[in-house]
Amino acid sequence: MQLLVTKIPPSPRGRPRNPLRFLSFNLPSCRASSNTGETALWHRPETADKPLWKPKQSQRKPVVTTEPVTIDDFERIDIRVGTVTDAQPFPEARKPAIKLWIDFGGDIGVKCSSAQITLHYKPETLIGRQVCAVVNFPPRRIGPFVSEVLTLGLPDAQGGIVLIRPDFKVSDGGKLF
Repeated sequence: MQLLVTKIPPSPRGRPRNPLRFLSFNLPSCRASSNTGETALWHRPETADKPLWKPKQSQRKPVVTTEPVTIDDFERIDIRVGTVTDAQPFPEARKPAIKLWIDFGGDIGVKCSSAQITLHYKPETLIGRQVCAVVNFPPRRIGPFVSEVLTLGLPDAQGGIVLIRPDFKVSDGGKLF
């Protein structure tokens, strides 16, 4: 394997330039050149099928599936239905959110949650609504508030969260299976 690289000067902001931005592919070797005319040449015949770089996290496509889970893995997540008894704006949160108090009835009782659902919901419209939540995650501090359950929702086309709820009234504390 041959590797010949010439140094590409840093950008005016002081960060090094990414030579891969200037690639022109001529496999099995790749040539990169900066806007100053300096070039770098990579010759990788034995690994030509592998990518030269990984995209930044923001450029990566979301992973649709990871490794398969078993039914035992799914059963460890305790998803219950509860009724929102109180909802208040949460201005202290970094992202717009609403504080929820959800009654899961029976052994679980009332738990609190912070949900980023302000695009589609106002606090006063949530009281009395049934929602689904994961009740066996550890509590998580969000600013001055401790969220005890994870309220479940799905993103719409604009990125707003739509809450998951049963179609018909069910008893509080009912477990999703």
